[in-house]
Amino acid sequence: MSASGGTKAIVAALAANLAIAVAKFVAFIFSGSSSMLAESVHSLADSGNQGLLLLGGKKAQREATPQHPFGYGRERYIYAFLVSIVLFSVGGMFAIYEGYEKIKDPHPIEAWYWPVGVLVFAIIAESFSFRTAIKESNAIRGGLSWTNFVRRAKAPELPVVLLEDLGALVGLVLALGGVGLALATGDGVWDGIGTLCIGVLLIVIAIVLAAETKSLLLGESAGVDEVKKIEAAVVDGDTVTRLIHMRTLHLGPEELLVAAKVAVRHDETASEVANAINAAEARIRAAVPIARVIYLEPDIFSESAAAAGENPAKAPGGPAAH
Repeated sequence: MSASGGTKAIVAALAANLAIAVAKFVAFIFSGSSSMLAESVHSLADSGNQGLLLLGGKKAQREATPQHPFGYGRERYIYAFLVSIVLFSVGGMFAIYEGYEKIKDPHPIEAWYWPVGVLVFAIIAESFSFRTAIKESNAIRGGLSWTNFVRRAKAPELPVVLLEDLGALVGLVLALGGVGLALATGDGVWDGIGTLCIGVLLIVIAIVLAAETKSLLLGESAGVDEVKKIEAAVVDGDTVTRLIHMRTLHLGPEELLVAAKVAVRHDETASEVANAINAAEARIRAAVPIARVIYLEPDIFSESAAAAGENPAKAPGGPAAH
């Protein structure tokens, strides 16, 4: 996995979640708090999720084969999608079930210092993990807002870890609130309500993750900046006179496919056109290094063909469209 895959953030989150899961489960045993049980399962699910992200990064590094000629870069998207399923089913649905059971049959929290102490410890540990994820993300998000970063990032690991850590911190606050109200009122129903809120939170985060990774799995084009760089690199003004139309597709977070039809002068020889195409490919790779698979088709630009039909990009010699 490349540096942009956020390996450091994943490992930090994995270490924090394993330690927190054990601490929360011990607190549940001594206190009987349903919020603590839901949170321990949440942390355990998060630990499994980080394991899935690391596994996906490892599998994505495999070399291309005749059966998979474009490689395995999308493995990272598949495993990120699995994370959303685990978060929904294991984390969210379990918390909702546990919260419902606690509300239906409430009982007081025993040994209050266990859940309170563990929750405070967990908030501190998750804060360090969240800080690492933010630092790793800041190195690559540029001027994007956090919302746009999550929506536009081609490497799924950092957005997943960011949302998981944010959800974990909010969930811990909800758990602390539920436990605190249950202790203050002597009514265990508040513990169940806190657990229900944790479940709803996890399901919302899982749905957001699923929607974003689904888009990556379907295949996303290059970002606006990359498209502009490719367009500028294609034309040399000599043999390659213009870009007729182009399509881009991410084969993985760090691998881009570029397919384009370019206009060449009608009086150029085959050898000159071939050399111009090779030079254009070299310029594209220099401008956008992740553009590793490039197919350029030379054509003679036709004004009449470009003006034909409602979508000229579908016609031979049609204008550029993205």
